[in-house]
Amino acid sequence: MLRRIFPMPTHSIVLFIVWLLLNQSIAPGHLLLALIFALLIPILVGGMQAEQPHIRRPIKAVIYFLRVLVDIIVANIEVTVQLMRPVKYLQPAFVAIPLELTGDFPITVLASTISLTPGTLSAEVSEDKQWLYVHALHMKDETTLVREIKKRYEAPLLEIFGC
Repeated sequence: MLRRIFPMPTHSIVLFIVWLLLNQSIAPGHLLLALIFALLIPILVGGMQAEQPHIRRPIKAVIYFLRVLVDIIVANIEVTVQLMRPVKYLQPAFVAIPLELTGDFPITVLASTISLTPGTLSAEVSEDKQWLYVHALHMKDETTLVREIKKRYEAPLLEIFGC
């Protein structure tokens, strides 16, 4: 019974507090409205939540996160150096990366990781979720880029999510 009224208790509390903070008031009308929103919004959006995948290797997830942070810093330096040169030396290209990952969430994490790393951008996932199309600012060799993404990012995600 209580779970039906409060399907997401943390969300309800946060909504209640944020509403009062945004209005900078604890007047009875604001308290009532905050309570109504805190009760209704989680009930209305509760069915829209996507099922979250289970992280099977949390230590690997932390290592992956740290690796991505280092890669972002290194890529920022590389892109800065590339942009200091004349544009004619850049070799932008699109590449299709075959995916072994299954499930929307792991594919989204991979695509987001690629987009967060300067110099690359995830452009599209194919309808059948077998291919990820990536734009690279400077690509010397397509197979090297594909191998690097699969080895550095996709392989750890396969372990983390157990795909």
